[in-house]
Amino acid sequence: MTKVQIFTDGAARGNPDGPGGYGTILQFTDSQGVLHEKEMSGGFVRTTNNRMELLAAITGLEALNRPCQVDLYSDSKYLTDAFNQHWIDNWVKNNWKRGKSGPVKNIDLWERLLRAKAPHQVNFIWVKGHAGHPENERCDRLATAAADGDNRMIDEGLEG
Repeated sequence: MTKVQIFTDGAARGNPDGPGGYGTILQFTDSQGVLHEKEMSGGFVRTTNNRMELLAAITGLEALNRPCQVDLYSDSKYLTDAFNQHWIDNWVKNNWKRGKSGPVKNIDLWERLLRAKAPHQVNFIWVKGHAGHPENERCDRLATAAADGDNRMIDEGLEG
């Protein structure tokens, strides 16, 4: 099974409804030992930061064309805790309710993320801010560029 690292970040300007963007970087080594990278970014979207973080993770997982062993790095504690602390399991079990505090937000994206995650073995890793991984900082720059952009999609494969 191919091992892949995915680094993600979302940027929402003027939370909660500011223009936002998201950045994702995929890294994997092929059978010849060559490192491959792919950078992807989503253009201007009016949404919240949590939705941006989810979109960034979804974008990375949906880009994989076969089942992989994935380390997904995110600076969103909300996203990583949802899986590592089994919040999402409880949300699904309780029909997308968070107990007495009301319904879970962003159900559409959580469901899409679960579908994108399903064929893979995914380890969600929290990165504290942008000091933890330079790749996460690159994702932030991609996300910011997308947020500042004009309804465009960027899909740049990096050539060695």
